[in-house]
Amino acid sequence: MKIKKAIFLTAASAFLLSGCAGNNPKLTAYDAQYLDYFDTITSITICAESEEQFQEYKSLAEDTMEKYHELFDIYDNYDGVNNIKTINDNAGIAPVTVDPEIIHLLEFSRQEYEETGGKVNVAMGSVLSVWHDYREVGMENPSRAQVPGQQELQNAAEHVNLDQVQIDEQASTVYLPDEAMSLDVGAIAKGYATKRLAETLKEAGVTSALLSLGGNVETIGTKADGKPWRVGVQNPDTSAAKAYLHVLKLTDTCLVTSGTYQRYYEVDGVRYHHIIDPDTLMPENTYDSVTILCSDSARADALSTAVFNMDPETGMAFVEAQDGVEALWVYPDGTEKQSSGFGAYVDQ
Repeated sequence: MKIKKAIFLTAASAFLLSGCAGNNPKLTAYDAQYLDYFDTITSITICAESEEQFQEYKSLAEDTMEKYHELFDIYDNYDGVNNIKTINDNAGIAPVTVDPEIIHLLEFSRQEYEETGGKVNVAMGSVLSVWHDYREVGMENPSRAQVPGQQELQNAAEHVNLDQVQIDEQASTVYLPDEAMSLDVGAIAKGYATKRLAETLKEAGVTSALLSLGGNVETIGTKADGKPWRVGVQNPDTSAAKAYLHVLKLTDTCLVTSGTYQRYYEVDGVRYHHIIDPDTLMPENTYDSVTILCSDSARADALSTAVFNMDPETGMAFVEAQDGVEALWVYPDGTEKQSSGFGAYVDQ
């Protein structure tokens, strides 16, 4: 078991993480941040009646985040854990017995693949691995930055057929019959884990919380004063003085943003980010970011990637056809487009 490193723990509240005092003065907002999980900053704000109670919730949250971090990891092995990497390592060799949560994640991923017309595909590991390797080189040594050749990408794309993934729910096994195939659940895993974390905390008695796993945000209830949580939509222009484009009022709502501003490298002045279109095998630069709001964090995560990979007309039509889904598109020139119901969440 690895050591859990909480960056800080305070009975305080920060901007966009408003405290719990109000109609229920027994509740206090406690915050903790971590670098242990999902290769990103994760944070939890939970309203509890005492620090002792918060410590119980905090321990439960840490165990839950650690579980899903290990299960969905594609890079590292863990003692006694068969994870996504284990499945990939056994491609073309043998089925792997896995935790039912991996089965559930892959079944959900298949559902989102079909719903979005293939615009989010967890079987694209072979293609994403090519881009990952080029991006790592480009970020570490910009003078050596290159773009993968189309032939290399096309060769990798011969091994991304999600229908070939064999799932045996009764035996709880997953098998990739193509030895060159690999899974990459990065477009869905953090959202799915956020959803499971929220469900676990609610079952334990939490009625008021704000969870953020690498920017995958889910709110539980309202603050104790009955007011919505206030959450900022990050400005994709990280050089701008204004860090947030909007502050949203969220109650039992999830927010996920996919953008070009975090993992990217440049070649000849062109930015190549980590969101790869399954059709073109290239990162598209139509938008700087796409934000999705809905009640399901796993779905919000999947849709933020899928809609990012849709052209503006298709993306808007898709979002407007979904029940309970809203979106914000931000273009490279700073202009924005909102779905019809997005404005109802905007506080300022």
